Amino acid sequence: MKLTLIANEDQYQTYLERIDYLFDSQKGTPEGYELELLLALVKLYEIENFIIPKTDPITAIKIRMEDLGLKNKDLIPILGDKGNVSKILQGKRSLNVEMIRKLSKFLSLPVQILVGEEEVTPA
Repeated sequence: MKLTLIANEDQYQTYLERIDYLFDSQKGTPEGYELELLLALVKLYEIENFIIPKTDPITAIKIRMEDLGLKNKDLIPILGDKGNVSKILQGKRSLNVEMIRKLSKFLSLPVQILVGEEEVTPA
């Protein structure tokens, strides 16, 4: 397979399929080298074509809690008492640095999302 910069969605899908096929290839082998190149090309294409829109931190927390089947009370060890959790999830109180660090680890969310940066591109 001749590798080139990804020009369209069809080529992107083809490269993703090839990555799946090569996924367990050993580093240092021709297949491992091809896998590394494919991953780099796909990452570049995704950065250029798939911008994840800004998500406010509270919405991100709520979505992640739903994904994990968590309730507000599950955040008490991180955010403080029930009232504090409620105020934060209603946007009436801000997150501090310590809360952001703990939430990032607990919910497996990037710190950038919890800080509320303008745009987050795929890693």
